[in-house]
Parts: sequence; C-alpha cells; structure tokens
Amino acid sequence: MTDSKNNQPRESLQNAAQLAKALGDANRLRILRCLGSERQSVSALVEQLDLSQPLVSHHLRELKRLLLVIVERQGPFVYYSLNDPRVLDVLDQLEQLAHLVLDKRSNL
Repeated sequence: MTDSKNNQPRESLQNAAQLAKALGDANRLRILRCLGSERQSVSALVEQLDLSQPLVSHHLRELKRLLLVIVERQGPFVYYSLNDPRVLDVLDQLEQLAHLVLDKRSNL
C-alpha cells in the first residue's frame, strides 16, 4: 500500500519511523558515535560514556534489534560495531538539521 500524497510505500515510512524512534535517544546516538571509530566492548563504552553497564547493554540490544550494530564474539569478550558506516552520515545530518532548526526557533 502506498501513501497517496507522495507515493511512498507505507511500510518504508513505518521502517523509517522505527529507525527514527531508535535514534531519538541521546545515549544511543552517543553509543553510535563511539562505535564509529572502532569496535568496542560494553565495558569500554561504559567507561567512555560514563553510563551504567545495564543502561549501555539495554541500548545496545535495541540498536542490535534494529540492525544498526553487529556483535562479534572473541572468546569471553563481546564487541560491538556499526553495521553500516552511513549511520554516521545520518547522525551528522541530524545534528546539522537540529542546529539549524533550533537556531531558527531561538530567533523567533
């Protein structure tokens, strides 16, 4: 089924909405940024972000569920990395848009 206004498939828009919802948490965005430079363990993310281990693990589960991160096991260690580096481009664009929109809002 398509949206009659712009011929976008509804499923595509629903998928985008799910992704946008996942990106709607600042801690998830911070985690994605950290994973942009290299694969990381939960403990490394906890240390870098100054968040609790359960909170980081919770966010990583959600990011994994949406296929934004991948998991790699090496012996007893578990590492996370970005599934697609284009996620960082999306984050850059979101930050630029947010800055632009918030600047306009503050000038009203």
